[in-house]
Amino acid sequence: MDWLDLWIMTHVNSLVNRWWIVDAAVVQTSYLAFLTGGVLMAMFWWAWAEYGKDDPEKQETLAITLFATVPAVFVARAVAFSLPYRERPIHDPRLHYHVAYTQDPSWLIHWSSFPSDHAAVVFCVAAGLWMVSRRLGIWAIAYATLISLPRVYLGFHYPTDILGGALVGMGVAELAKIARLRSMARWVLNRSNRYPAYLYACLFVFSFEIGEMFNSFQRICFLGIEACRRLPRTVLHGLPIPALLVLLLGVLAGFIWWKHRPIQEGGAPTVQHHV
Repeated sequence: MDWLDLWIMTHVNSLVNRWWIVDAAVVQTSYLAFLTGGVLMAMFWWAWAEYGKDDPEKQETLAITLFATVPAVFVARAVAFSLPYRERPIHDPRLHYHVAYTQDPSWLIHWSSFPSDHAAVVFCVAAGLWMVSRRLGIWAIAYATLISLPRVYLGFHYPTDILGGALVGMGVAELAKIARLRSMARWVLNRSNRYPAYLYACLFVFSFEIGEMFNSFQRICFLGIEACRRLPRTVLHGLPIPALLVLLLGVLAGFIWWKHRPIQEGGAPTVQHHV
């Protein structure tokens, strides 16, 4: 398929650098979190409210596919690391790729092109929406395809990179059909409904990260890795024990709170009013 990718990219790149406004619009489309993931998250929460309110099974499907985006990214990265390194079109010397106006050509350098992490995330969400509503799923898959095209135009990915990422995302979304995972999701949702404020606060943070393609999380991880590289080895050797103690104290505090939380006769926590 390499010859087909090269042929497509050669013709696509012939359109780059012709019109400044077109290049600038495509660049902004590929960078804006609202367009890359925010619209899909709006579709997701619309489906949660519309289809999940009266159908717990569809709510379970949506919950599983929401969190399945994380293994989708890990699977995509595992495939990228296990296969031979593939240079991105914009950095491939065979193409002599024209850089679009306003584009940063140094972005994603030394980062294997196949498969697309972005496609894995958006098509995982789209597949989950397809499972709960065919009509909404068609719109979601069409939109996931549409927002993946700028990455081809700008030379971030070959078409087969997008296709590979889409197959990874939709394949991981099939986890929502596993009975054991559905029973776990049902248990979590039933328990979380006692504390809806905590549930929706956590879901907001997670869906926000999906909306921006886990960009903040990646930056924090990269910062942590760079900080560890710059720390003296004597400090690094002393970090695991304090970190483990903090983790154990957190688990202990959570267990104590759970055991001593106020429970009313029906099993739900009581509300204490302070005078």
